[in-house]
Amino acid sequence: MANSKNKRRIITGLILVLIAAGVFLWRYLTPYTPEESAETALVTSGGVTVEQNDNWISFEPSVTLGTSVIFYPGGLVKAEAYAPLAKRVAEAGHPFYIARMPLNLAVIKGDAADDIIRVHPQQSFVLGGHSLGGVMASRYASEHPDQLEGVYFLASYPDEKGSLKDTTLSVLSLLGTEDKVVDRDKYNEGRSFLPGNTVYFSILGGNHAQFGSYGPQKGDGEAAITEEEQQTRTVRALLDWLGNLR
Repeated sequence: MANSKNKRRIITGLILVLIAAGVFLWRYLTPYTPEESAETALVTSGGVTVEQNDNWISFEPSVTLGTSVIFYPGGLVKAEAYAPLAKRVAEAGHPFYIARMPLNLAVIKGDAADDIIRVHPQQSFVLGGHSLGGVMASRYASEHPDQLEGVYFLASYPDEKGSLKDTTLSVLSLLGTEDKVVDRDKYNEGRSFLPGNTVYFSILGGNHAQFGSYGPQKGDGEAAITEEEQQTRTVRALLDWLGNLR
């Protein structure tokens, strides 16, 4: 009888542990979802054809005028949330591809650029991303420098595994002055892994989340500019950089 009671206690305890673990994982892995502006940008219009598959979202301009762009989303942010940014860059003549990540975490699929590059062999590419996406983009770039023209970071930085300092890649780094999510110490440390010709650009009044269109992010600073204005400045900086690639 005692053994039976002990078994029931053990089973009950295991069930409670599994429930607690499930709740924890559900809360941790719940992604930030796209706002209405992002959903609107996913519709073909303005000379940009938008198509989606299981691995990426493509924004193809009717006339290609420059280098193509691959984008890795931030951690736990759905790929669709970056549609407004992608579409505006594509409208300027640069094909734009947002990689989809398993569980919305670029760390799981750091080589996502491989398939995009393989399917578009006639195009030249830059690769970058937002937050965690930028970290993983730099790791890919450090291992495949010959496949890329440059790397860009939105509220992000490379780590030692993604060091680009010994490459000839062009690099752009953008950061909002009100960003409270980025670890400033690691951001500054990341500068040591970038080449001397890296272009740094501060977005006055910008925060972390407004590089995408998914609403406020936990722990972020309050932006002093609108999301539209932050993305306008981001697009302008990206286009200027793309226009000056070696």
